Amino acid sequence: MCGIVGVVSSNPVNQLIYDALLLLQHRGQDAAGIATSHGNKFAMHKANGLVRDVFRTRNMRSLPGNVGIGQVRYPTAGSTSEEEAQPFYVNAPFGIVLAHNGNLTNAVELKIELFKNDRRHLNTDSDSEVLLNILAHQIQEVTSGYSLDPEALFRAVAMLHRRVRGSYAVVAQIAGYGLLAFRDPYGIRPLCIGVSNTDAGVEYMIASESVALEGLGFTFLRDVEPGEALFIDLNGQLYQQQCADNPSLNPCAFEYVYLARPDSIIDGASVYLTRLKMGEYLAEKVRNQFGHGEIDVVMPIPDSSRPSAMELAQKLNLSYREGFIKNRYIGRTFMMPGQSIRRKSVRQKLNAISQEFKGKSVLLVDDSIVRGTTSREIVQMARESGAKRVIFASAAPPVQFPNVYGIDMPTRSELIAYGRSEEEVCREITADALVYQDVSAMKRSIADVNPVLKNIEASCFDGFYVTGDVTPAYLDKLETARSNTRPEAEDLLRSQLNLNLSVQSD
Repeated sequence: MCGIVGVVSSNPVNQLIYDALLLLQHRGQDAAGIATSHGNKFAMHKANGLVRDVFRTRNMRSLPGNVGIGQVRYPTAGSTSEEEAQPFYVNAPFGIVLAHNGNLTNAVELKIELFKNDRRHLNTDSDSEVLLNILAHQIQEVTSGYSLDPEALFRAVAMLHRRVRGSYAVVAQIAGYGLLAFRDPYGIRPLCIGVSNTDAGVEYMIASESVALEGLGFTFLRDVEPGEALFIDLNGQLYQQQCADNPSLNPCAFEYVYLARPDSIIDGASVYLTRLKMGEYLAEKVRNQFGHGEIDVVMPIPDSSRPSAMELAQKLNLSYREGFIKNRYIGRTFMMPGQSIRRKSVRQKLNAISQEFKGKSVLLVDDSIVRGTTSREIVQMARESGAKRVIFASAAPPVQFPNVYGIDMPTRSELIAYGRSEEEVCREITADALVYQDVSAMKRSIADVNPVLKNIEASCFDGFYVTGDVTPAYLDKLETARSNTRPEAEDLLRSQLNLNLSVQSD
């Protein structure tokens, strides 16, 4: 999962992209990068770390130009190597830099094609570099001479759609021409466009979430349609065209459950309102399973579950309390590679207020339960703080299947609900009782806010993979590849975590 942004302006864009990446930091804390263009040259800086740590004043000064792209990254394919921080660059044709949010499901086959058929060398294991080279090859196929027009670009994107499988939202700069953006034909990963009318002229911003646009004074125009491509030239002229044969909108349910900021609107649905609805439907399940007086207080696990917990408490006429305080300088534990690192970081991230727990029957509400590490530690913290009974409720259904579309949960053995009943999961997290949201209720929560969203990509909950190319054999290979690369990622993140802790202690 990543956050991407692209800007075309009449003014320097380095600060604007930096600020947009700060607003998208929740989508990735592993690495950050910015590439700008001035004339026919690119300037780029990228490295592992948070946005505020990657970019110093000297780095910002080295990023001139009125067009640029940026990305914050959490790795789902490849590794945590700094070489795989984005954007990626290829020099031909024309010169292209690209940033990608998503995950390609046929990346291995494409790598073979790129070498055997297209004679292209790849220097990393990132599927984003694969995507960049596919785009570059298709642009080369549709152009002749030294000129490039929007129609040729749209033909190239159409050809790319026919070759590439999986999820992808993309922003790319083409040296001397402008900014290209496109979205996969299933619309799995989000992408939207906004505009700002300044004294110097019209500015456009394309970003993963609307919060990046609104937070920087841009007016939200619309979401990029599934399969659609946009091109903004250096004069600020916007071109748009549908490039997929049979596009369909299938936004990822986990964006609404956890990934996106609550103040974003994705494909016409407010993330905040969908989470309220999840709390409303979850309240009905709780009402049916527990009698009056069995629950004293409702508490959220900050932050994503807060809207659902508030709505649940209101619907059941129960007290709502903040029993856990979050340390905002520790990364999101779901996004940390390695169980041991997640377990260590939970208690560094959350601290319990014992006065709220002592002698009470507590209903803890979380947005989801993925690996169970965080949930188990939180239940233990509640007990240690004096809770007489701990009931755990998940605003999302059981995560039983791998996600292959850009979320870091590709291994079945890592999912606590895989192959286990709800009662077994309850015992694993050491809760007294467990309540899960129903899959149908979760989907209704999103469709209630925007009835257009009838098809929700919910493969990690229901096992249906919309791209049609994910088989049990594919998942087996994915798990084998992940198990072979995990130690390197864990070692790197462990060193980063220890460094952060030493800085805090100082």
